[in-house]
Amino acid sequence: MSVRIQAEPFDLGAEANAFAAAQAGAGAIVTFTGLVRDIAGGLQAMEIEHYPGMTQKAISAMVDQAVLRWHLTGVLVIHRHGRLAMSEPIMMVATAASHRAEAFAAAEFLMDYLKSRAPFWKKEITATSSGWVASKDTDEQALSRW
Repeated sequence: MSVRIQAEPFDLGAEANAFAAAQAGAGAIVTFTGLVRDIAGGLQAMEIEHYPGMTQKAISAMVDQAVLRWHLTGVLVIHRHGRLAMSEPIMMVATAASHRAEAFAAAEFLMDYLKSRAPFWKKEITATSSGWVASKDTDEQALSRW
């Protein structure tokens, strides 16, 4: 199980391949990558801040819950911080389990918790302004299913 919080970009293919190579005996591997996207129009960059010790601890606790709940054989969570440009990867979740249903459910669980509970603060930057991203009701609703 691995949780990495980093400023540096990561290679999606290399990360997925390395994760898969380490999952001897798994019957299913699920990966998801979140990208910087422009919802309202005019976004130039996103800035992500966090408290390192608190963030690592919170995400590791989420991973521990997922492992116990779905009997995962492997988990990788990568989340970036700092200034990110449009279309850059923000985060990646990879889960491995004996069966696909467990791998998919665990990946969705982790993505929902990362979106709404991981201690990151995101600022959207446009040509004329910047502002912190507020939490969304839809994220809370997604989390309520767990």
